[in-house]
Amino acid sequence: MAFYNNDGQTIHYLQRGQGEAILLIHGLGCSGADWAFQVAALEKKYRVIVPDLPGCGHSPPPSDGYRIEAYARLLWQLLEHLGISKVNLVGFSLGGAVALEMAAAQPQNVPRLALINSLATYRPHTLRKWLETYLAASLVQLIGMPRAAYLMATRLFPQSWQRALREHAAKALAAIPATNYLGMGFALAHWAILDRLHLVRSKVLVVAAENDFTPLQEKIELARQLHGNIVVVRGSRHGTPFDSVQITNACLRAFLRDAALPKEPLWLCDSEMHVKNLTLAGSIAEEHAMSPLLID
Repeated sequence: MAFYNNDGQTIHYLQRGQGEAILLIHGLGCSGADWAFQVAALEKKYRVIVPDLPGCGHSPPPSDGYRIEAYARLLWQLLEHLGISKVNLVGFSLGGAVALEMAAAQPQNVPRLALINSLATYRPHTLRKWLETYLAASLVQLIGMPRAAYLMATRLFPQSWQRALREHAAKALAAIPATNYLGMGFALAHWAILDRLHLVRSKVLVVAAENDFTPLQEKIELARQLHGNIVVVRGSRHGTPFDSVQITNACLRAFLRDAALPKEPLWLCDSEMHVKNLTLAGSIAEEHAMSPLLID
């Protein structure tokens, strides 16, 4: 069954593969479908669980407001429903905040934690963070989600040869109701875990884009505080799982095997040729598109 209901809140999820469990948590403006390139690399050796957070994809908005902590509790409830006690977590952007909350809440049950372009707080205490939060929100409110989605996608993937990525991102972002996007964005802007990082006991990997929209130094400091490794992907912007599929997947595979991470010369954004060869055919993205038909 592709949907789970707990106390009136329904969440959509998909599963692929068998073996040690991995939960992939998407970011703001995304859905589980956006992990397609990572699922393809992991599903042969792992049991991969890919949820849509409430308000995203096929999951209805939360019934009691948007809160990062509530997302974390709901995902632990989903895992309990699936009979999973221990799980490796991979979170992208907002999904990294949810993953940190999960790891702090049940540190004994998260052996590995991978964070991609995530921070320990998104509170707008600097001008850069304030602009990222409130300019984006104002843009959505002024011109609507479809037009704002196009501008956001262009900023994520500005290169001419990234056209397919840009069009895919614009379509995915435009499908999210503005109220859902703003609710999640403001929830993230009020969230912080700085005073609880000491609760996390997982082995940690931080993957950070050289040209991310949030400060690289905060990601370096987060890796240091969590006693983790950090990989800085040169040339990548915020959408590292999309514009840097090769190094993202190589890092995740090595991390999950407790093997050595790729050497620094390989920490590069994908090339034009590799992007052209990417395909969603047969991926979890196609399964995600069919999911409403799978309701039990």
